Amino acid sequence: MIAFFAAVLPVTLGASLTTSDVWIIAVIAVLLLLLSFLAMAETALNRISITKAQSLAGEGKRGATVLLELVREPERFLNPVILAVNIAQVVQAVLTGVVANQLFGATGVVIGTILNVGLFFVMTEALPKTWAVLYPERGALLSARPVSWLVRFWPLRILSKMFIGITNWIIPGKGLAQGPFVNEAELLHIVHAAANDEVIEHDERELIESVIEFGDTIVREVMVPRADMVTVDATASVNDALSAVIEEGFSRVPVIGHGIDDIVGLVYLKDLVRAFRRGQTDEAVSRLARRMHFVPETKKVVDMLREMQAGKFHMALAVDEYGGTAGLVTLEDLLEELVGDINDEFDLDDPDVVSLGGGAMRVHGRMSIDELSDVLDTEFPADDWDTVGGLIFNMLGHVPTIGEEADVLGYRFRVDRMQGRRIMRVRIAPAPPEESADDVGSGANVSSVNIGTSGVGSGGERRA
Repeated sequence: MIAFFAAVLPVTLGASLTTSDVWIIAVIAVLLLLLSFLAMAETALNRISITKAQSLAGEGKRGATVLLELVREPERFLNPVILAVNIAQVVQAVLTGVVANQLFGATGVVIGTILNVGLFFVMTEALPKTWAVLYPERGALLSARPVSWLVRFWPLRILSKMFIGITNWIIPGKGLAQGPFVNEAELLHIVHAAANDEVIEHDERELIESVIEFGDTIVREVMVPRADMVTVDATASVNDALSAVIEEGFSRVPVIGHGIDDIVGLVYLKDLVRAFRRGQTDEAVSRLARRMHFVPETKKVVDMLREMQAGKFHMALAVDEYGGTAGLVTLEDLLEELVGDINDEFDLDDPDVVSLGGGAMRVHGRMSIDELSDVLDTEFPADDWDTVGGLIFNMLGHVPTIGEEADVLGYRFRVDRMQGRRIMRVRIAPAPPEESADDVGSGANVSSVNIGTSGVGSGGERRA
């Protein structure tokens, strides 16, 4: 820019370059290159995460080790780099004004300032930062060593610490937060965006979401409820127990004493077969029972999974706060929370959701509220219940009868099938907008429930 002025305007303005002017122009050019490099370095380094730096270091990339040291403590390089940028900007602007004034006077200073702003924006802001955004890894690896040398320059390091100390004195506080800088909701949004942009597959998105939600799920949400548990009596013979286990298709079942709340152990199919082959068909099952593991129903499933891995067992009994049997949880139940239902060739096809057309569907009463919320894209409440059946029980306030209905958040829930006092099947359809509980005759048996959304549980109950 200054060279352009010196070549074009000296005749008009009667100016000529001196040796000192040439040196000043050279220093300005060097400062512009330095500013361009620092802008690229600052942008590239800030776009590299610790995980990415560790990956680059693991691949043996040149400069990756130094890069990892920098990104682990970003304040070590960020403050000195910002201070170096400020110093270079001020010096470059002053020198530009000085040489422009010497060559062309006041008019040259005005023109030089205008051109300097444009040149500064393009050469030291837009161009290097755009390149760093496009190629963050190359930029970070290229700038890691020079920035590390800059950080070690003790006058710059001392000055940056001094100025930061003055800043902290002016604006007192606890300093920068150490994280986490992304919460769970933001992370899920990032995963959704990545799937929509085809960065990851939708199956991968579902798996990532399952892993994130896995940490918030408790045993009560995935266990087989006590009403669905298959058990054998401790006094039953090996022959009778073997027949029951084969009929149900399980490899292990709990053994009960005086009732469902008196679990005395766990019997394995292989132990029953072994006893049968030895001719011990009339022996009591209690003699073959192994130790049963007991866990609270509020235990986190991630802890439950670790405990099963460490203890090398596949089944545990969930107990409630009173010590009674709440349900049964298996390793398969935990894994299904991550990868979805695991069915073998002998499992009966009994889907939780059956489409009926017209926006209606029939769901299982023990379908989890979390799954229903995902299917209908509506946040249904999950205060003191985990399943669709529990939602209807709490909304109606009594044991329903077949055909009884309740409106919840714009959907009409109708009980289609009962088994004793248990809700087995529920039909869900959009509630007619023109109808309300006051408009419907007594024969319709509709309860209109006005509720707000709340936290939604995750997981579901499955057979052992």
